[in-house]
Amino acid sequence: MAYLGREPQYGAFEKQAITPDGSTTTFSLDYTVGSSSSILVSVAGVHQEPEVAYNLGSGGTQIIFTAAPGASDTVFVIFLGVALDVATFGTGAITGLTELAEQAADDDLLLIYDASTTSLKKIQKSNIATTLSYNTRTGTGDGSTVAFTVTNGATVDDVLVTENGVLQAPTTDYTISGTTLTFGIAPASGVNIVIRELP
Repeated sequence: MAYLGREPQYGAFEKQAITPDGSTTTFSLDYTVGSSSSILVSVAGVHQEPEVAYNLGSGGTQIIFTAAPGASDTVFVIFLGVALDVATFGTGAITGLTELAEQAADDDLLLIYDASTTSLKKIQKSNIATTLSYNTRTGTGDGSTVAFTVTNGATVDDVLVTENGVLQAPTTDYTISGTTLTFGIAPASGVNIVIRELP
C-alpha cells in the first residue's frame, strides 16, 4: 500500500560508551546536552532516572552519577538531542514573567546566570548560601557618655550590645531613636563597648 503525505524522516541517535572504575562519578560527554532528560543512560542494562541517578555538570558537558557505576558495569549514553543556544543573557532585564507571590520553598528551583560559563543554570533554593554582613561599632565608656551612633533605621531588635562582653538587654539597658543608641546608665570608665548591627 502506498504512503500518503510527506515521506517519513528518519534520524540516528549518537551513542557514547563510558568505562567505569567503581569510584568515578563524573564523566565527560561527547556532546553538550541542554537537559538531563535529553539523554538515555543505561548502567548494567538498567535505565537511569534523570536528576535522581545522575545530573549534568559543567554546562551540560559532563554527566555526574549519584553513585559510581561498578567497574564491571556496562554503561552507555544515548543522545536524544544536543544543547541549543536560544538566547544570550547579559545585563538586560527579563520581563513578562510572573513574580512568585510567596517565599520560595526550600525545594523550589531558581534560575541563575552563571557568569563564569555565560549560561543559565538552575539551583535549588536550599543550596543558596546567604552571605551575612554585620556592621560593628566599638567604643570605650567614660562614666558619663550615654549616647552612641548607630545606622539610621536600626532598632533595638536588630542590634546586639555588649559591655566588657556582657550582653545588654534591649529597651531595659538601652534604647534607639534615629541614629542614636542611648544607654539607661552610662557605661563605666574603661568599659569596652561593642555594638553589632545585624543584617
